[in-house]
Amino acid sequence: MDIQGFLSKLPNTFIPLFVAIDPFWLLPLFMSLTSGATRERKRGIIRQSLVTALVVSFAFAALGELIFGVLGITVNDFKIAGGLLLLVLAILDLTSTEYKEKLASSQVMGVVPIGVPLIAGPAVLTSILVLVDHYGMAATMTALTLNFLVLWASLSFAARIVEFLGTGGVAALSKIMAILLASIAVMMIRLGVAGYIAKLT
Repeated sequence: MDIQGFLSKLPNTFIPLFVAIDPFWLLPLFMSLTSGATRERKRGIIRQSLVTALVVSFAFAALGELIFGVLGITVNDFKIAGGLLLLVLAILDLTSTEYKEKLASSQVMGVVPIGVPLIAGPAVLTSILVLVDHYGMAATMTALTLNFLVLWASLSFAARIVEFLGTGGVAALSKIMAILLASIAVMMIRLGVAGYIAKLT
């Protein structure tokens, strides 16, 4: 392996994935979803979510184009479906206390929705496909692993941030993040629809 060439590709793969994962956007959502959990429970959720997201991302990098081809799915289909899913989550977060209570007690919260689709969502998975095509599997997967290490450190520090903000601050931030999540969901749907329109013109 050309080590110098490999290292030169890392910034080009790390930065797009960092933007796609966006730990600064994910952190308040994680604090909101795990606000009633113990410290040990939060550690378990972090491990569960990162392992899930890593496995899904690696599998998608290896099999994504094949799966899309077999099922006849396009990237635009994926954006619209992912956007709709995030929109439903945002609406439930804003309107349903019962939903959040059930989610907080769920044993698979780290798998869904934190691991997928909040971490390994449409933005990350589509970015992986593009980066693997341009820079190769090794550089892309190394950059992804480094991004997950950064995300692990951010989520592990979340408890101190909650203590600093207080319950009221976290609750207010939670609602703001839910509205932003809904906006991001609408953006994904809009980009998917725009992709279809572009193909027709």
